[in-house]
Amino acid sequence: MNTTPIALITGASRGLGKNTAQKLAAQGIDIILTYQTNAAAAAEVVAEIEWLGRKAVALPLDVSDSGSFAEFAIQVSTVLAQTWQRESFNYLINNAGIGIHVPMAETSIEQFDTLMNIHVKGPFFLTQTLLPQLMDGGSIVNISTGLTRFAIPGFGAYATMKGAVETMTKYWAKELGSRGIRVNVLAPGAIETDFGGGAVRDNEQMNQFLAQQTALGRVGLPDDIGGAISALLSPAAAWINAQRIEASGGMFL
Repeated sequence: MNTTPIALITGASRGLGKNTAQKLAAQGIDIILTYQTNAAAAAEVVAEIEWLGRKAVALPLDVSDSGSFAEFAIQVSTVLAQTWQRESFNYLINNAGIGIHVPMAETSIEQFDTLMNIHVKGPFFLTQTLLPQLMDGGSIVNISTGLTRFAIPGFGAYATMKGAVETMTKYWAKELGSRGIRVNVLAPGAIETDFGGGAVRDNEQMNQFLAQQTALGRVGLPDDIGGAISALLSPAAAWINAQRIEASGGMFL
């Protein structure tokens, strides 16, 4: 049987998910990545991973549509059998997400439900659905945000969802411990990506303000987060479980 480690990463056609896929592939891990609509971007990531000498498959997935997860699991089983001649994978990274910047007093029910479906309901039921395919001794990394520790006006609804993710992580870790599955949550600080319209990357004033509030004197880069996730999945981190790890360079200390 093919014993190469396999990671399933949601939302990996761009941003932090893409960088994580690249980092893991460079460490000898094969990748199943998901994308919502941009098949061309996902295909480019697959090509980059194959260039690194690893195998990769891209599958469409809307994490806000929990009703689609059973069919997605069937697709995962198919690619596992066809590409790797096996029935299971090793790592699940619940990365896919969006940002909505709006004061809590102005947050609509629709905006709240959108965030809830993508950031809480999605990871909860996707993880539940994929548990039979996740190997014993494997690992799950959920993605949170520094905004659960410090508060910046306009991100209240988003941070509320991520607070739920952090609690969910501890419970998954407790309930999956008998299978030797570790579950941790990584909380990025401000990162230069296209997330939230690319404000941290493209708004020089915001970038400089956040850099001044960070102990290491700059905002984060995708490499900082992909590297942190890679480290959490490594054998060296085998005794780290049920933890919130913030990768922010020391923001708002």
